[in-house]
Amino acid sequence: MSMHPYQRSVLVAGGGIGGLAAALALVRQGFQVTVLEQASEIGEIGAGIQLGPNAFHAFDALGIGDKARGRAVYTDFMVMHDAIDEYQVGKIPTDDKFRQRFGNPYAVIHRADVHLSLLEGAQETGQVQFHTNTRVVRIEQDDTSVTVWDQNGKAFQGCALIGADGVKSVVREQFVGDPARVTGHVVYRAVVDKKDFPADLQWNAAAIWVGPNCHLVHYPLRGGEQYNVVVTFHSREPEEWGVKDGNKEEVQSYFQGICPRARQLIDLPKTWKRWATADREPIGQWTYGRVTLLGDAAHPTTQYMAQGACMAMEDAVTLGEALRTHHNDWPKALDMYQRARVARTARIVLSSREMGRIYHAKGVERLVRNDLWRGRSPERFYDAMEWLYGWNVSNCLDAAIDPAR
Repeated sequence: MSMHPYQRSVLVAGGGIGGLAAALALVRQGFQVTVLEQASEIGEIGAGIQLGPNAFHAFDALGIGDKARGRAVYTDFMVMHDAIDEYQVGKIPTDDKFRQRFGNPYAVIHRADVHLSLLEGAQETGQVQFHTNTRVVRIEQDDTSVTVWDQNGKAFQGCALIGADGVKSVVREQFVGDPARVTGHVVYRAVVDKKDFPADLQWNAAAIWVGPNCHLVHYPLRGGEQYNVVVTFHSREPEEWGVKDGNKEEVQSYFQGICPRARQLIDLPKTWKRWATADREPIGQWTYGRVTLLGDAAHPTTQYMAQGACMAMEDAVTLGEALRTHHNDWPKALDMYQRARVARTARIVLSSREMGRIYHAKGVERLVRNDLWRGRSPERFYDAMEWLYGWNVSNCLDAAIDPAR
C-alpha cells in the first residue's frame, strides 16, 4: 500500500533560524518539509550573534558545519569591563585549550550569515518547499495529520507541525495563549565598518562593558571588516514588545556616567534597530498532539546568555534525534523531544534574567559583581560553562532518558 503524501511531509511555521534548522533535521530523517513564512521573503534581520561550541555541534549535526565555519570570526577571548571605571571584571580565553575542552570553538557571526548557511543547506537537499507571504491563522489535527490554513484560506497538510514562528508565535498563541513578560530593557543594535570603529577597541574578542542599568557589547564580524555594536538600557517609558528603527538622541540620553572609552560606542552607528525585549515564563508542555514548538516560540529569552539562536538549533537537532530513536513515531518522538529540552531551555531563560541583573548592577551590588570572578583561572571558568557548552548530539537526549533528571 502506498503512503499518502502528507505522511512524509512536515509543516514548519517560520523561516527563521529555528525553522530552517528544523527543516534540515527533518530532511535528515527522511521527511519532506513545507516551510510557511509570513514575510515576503526568506531572510533574517538583526546584526551579530555569538556562537558557543554547542552551536557548532548543532551545525555539524545539521550538515552545515563547513558553511557556518567559513563565515564566522573566531575570538581570542571573552572579556567584561566595568563601564564606569574600566575595571576588568573577568577575561576568559577561547584559545586551543577552550577548543580542546569543549570540542569546538567560540565565535561571532552576523545573524544573516547563520541564516544563509541554513538556507543554503535546506535548498541543497531539494526536499524543502518555501511559501512566503503565508501567515498561519488556524490549525486543526487528527490522529494522523495536521492541517494549517493561511490568511487566504489556503490549506496545507502534513504529518506534524513544528511551530518555529518566533517570539510572537501564532502556534503558541493557539495552544498556550500565555502573556509575554515585557522586561523594560531596550536593545539597540548596529553594524559599523572597521574604518569607522575606534582603533583602541578593535579587539578580536566578545567584549562587554557593564554599567548601572545598562551595558555595551562589541565584537568583529565578517573577517573583521565590520564590528557589531549592541547597547542595552532600562527604558524610562512603558514598553511594548517589538522592533523598530532606533533614535540616536534616545540612546545617547541613557549612558551618562559611562567612561569615555565605552561611551564612544554609542556615537558610532549612523542607523540603529531598536528592540523592546520580552521573554515568557518557562512552560512544561509545548507539545500538543502532532504539534510542537521550537526555538523562540517554545522558550523566548532575553539576550543576556547569548543563546537564543543556539537553543533553536539545539532544539532542531534534538527533535531529529528523537525521531531517529523512535523510528519516526511522532507521538513518542515529540514526547521525548519535549522532555529532553524543557529543563535546559528553562535554565537558559532564568539564567538570562539573572545575568541581566549582574550586568546592570549598581551600588554595593556592583562592587560584589566586580569581585565575583577575581583570580579565577580559565579552567574554573570552563568548569562553570560545562553545562552550557558541553551539549552535543550524543548527549542531547540524556534528560529524557535518565528518569532521575
